[in-house]
Amino acid sequence: MRMKDRVKWLIIMGMGVLLLSGCAESSEQPADETETETANENYVEKETATLEDYHLRDKVSVYEEDEEGSIVTMYLTVREGNSAENTNHTWTEVNTYSKYWYEENNIPQYAVEGILQIGDENGPQVGEVGYGETVPNAIIKIRGQTSTRREQKNYKIELKDGKGEWRGQQTINLNKHVNEGLRFRNKLAYDLMKEIPQMMSARTQFVHLYVKDETAGGSGVFEDYGLFTQVEQINKTYLRKHGLDNNGQLYKIEFFEFQRYEDAIKLSTDPSYDLEIFEDYLEVKGDEDHSKLIAMLQDVNDYSIPIEQTVEKWFDTENLFYWMGFHILTGNNDTNSRNYFLYSPLNVNKFYILSWDNDGSFHSMEDQVSGKIGEEDSWEHGLSNYWGNILYQRMFKVKEYRDGLTAAIEDLRSQYLTEEKINSLVSTYRIVTKPYVYRMPDLMYAPLTESEYDVVADSIAKEVEENYQLYLESLEKPMPFYIGVPEASGDKLTFVWDTAYDFDGENITYSIDVSSDYLFQNIIYSSTDLRIPEMETNILPPGQYFVRVIAENESGKTQTAFDYYSIDEGKVYGTKCFYILEDGSIEEDIRVE
Repeated sequence: MRMKDRVKWLIIMGMGVLLLSGCAESSEQPADETETETANENYVEKETATLEDYHLRDKVSVYEEDEEGSIVTMYLTVREGNSAENTNHTWTEVNTYSKYWYEENNIPQYAVEGILQIGDENGPQVGEVGYGETVPNAIIKIRGQTSTRREQKNYKIELKDGKGEWRGQQTINLNKHVNEGLRFRNKLAYDLMKEIPQMMSARTQFVHLYVKDETAGGSGVFEDYGLFTQVEQINKTYLRKHGLDNNGQLYKIEFFEFQRYEDAIKLSTDPSYDLEIFEDYLEVKGDEDHSKLIAMLQDVNDYSIPIEQTVEKWFDTENLFYWMGFHILTGNNDTNSRNYFLYSPLNVNKFYILSWDNDGSFHSMEDQVSGKIGEEDSWEHGLSNYWGNILYQRMFKVKEYRDGLTAAIEDLRSQYLTEEKINSLVSTYRIVTKPYVYRMPDLMYAPLTESEYDVVADSIAKEVEENYQLYLESLEKPMPFYIGVPEASGDKLTFVWDTAYDFDGENITYSIDVSSDYLFQNIIYSSTDLRIPEMETNILPPGQYFVRVIAENESGKTQTAFDYYSIDEGKVYGTKCFYILEDGSIEEDIRVE
């Protein structure tokens, strides 16, 4: 067949097929409609899940057996172990030295072996961990950082492999909360979190501990160590128990403001990688591939990338808003650079924040009763508390994110942190804790009298509203800033400081005072209504001096500098201490608290 004839044939055949199919469709149409209706009736609508929609959700069943007002009795028999595990020490040695002493002397922390048994006030109970044990089933050391300097210690008890678990964990943290007069604020915070869908919590338990010291110099009888709060360790086991990915990255924050920290935070494959230096910032608790962390930090610190793009790529704003909102409302201001975990599932390019160490929550009234000074007018309230962190500083310059945080705070305040809910839990806790606090051995170290205890406990629930108002005020104030070290040139002394930021774009002026005392009773120089962050004065004679800078916007709202001077009663906010030495050089006063 010639090509021309073949083309004609194909066209004719094609038209025939169309005509036939059209006739068939017309003749069978009623049957097709019935089949279509039947198919529609059986159709099930499905929702397709994506990683972009993923939010952390706690496994509620984890807490089903918890009782907020219960107390568990633990019996701990400690013995000297072996040098291989660094447990060949006495109980006295373990309790003598602080974490700082070990760091200064560059030696591993002392530990002992022990037999942990769980029971009640009558003794260890059948079926519980350690019942009938005669050989050590655990390794014990003190835990914490600043708290290790206190007379009463916190303890970490690590059950050995094959020796069982307690509530699904081999690591048992016993916290004394020596700075906290009520001894239940950490537990209160975690129990409140359990009710909030957008937050991850942790299991907690009041514990009465007895210790029998069988090491050299020990009494060999069970001694009452008083009340502790057990807090579930956040580790790979925690992730698995709470329905999260235990193969992902997990970092415990030591000191971290989302800067790049190039000299410390490196890939574990980098020849210059030093885990000890890395863990000055982040303690590695999960996967040791830090490439995701480094990529995130590079983006956070790259000002050429819009912060909205970085936030949406690396973070879940729901997680950030509810975590930060919770701690703003509970007044837990020691969360801006530490006291949390950073978590990322293995196959999800986002980082999430898990709360840790919440005994700084609801501390306002106790600080007042204890005579601590200065915090009422400080930057450690509301959003300004997080302004020194580069991620939050960039992020909350965007109104959309500030509005998102406010919405989360409103939700928390109205639904989950109500006075009724908090008062109910406080009532339960004080029945359990107060009898222990005011009997030996805890009585000797109680920071509050019994009457003060009641005053503080009664005021806890009201602090949420107070902190909410402080948050709203923080949005109207300039943000805090740092004062630089003064510079001397010839017979002149120059003071400089960073520019303060105002959310509404209002103009800011500064006032500065220089004094020979931190109470600013003897002011040497003073200036107000400064438009630029700089002031020049005549050189001062050698000695100790204090400089205070306050920023004020057009609405009359003021803010202090980040700098503060530490005294026994607390902090003198907005103040930098410096020395002019005999040779004319100037040094900043850096005090280790």
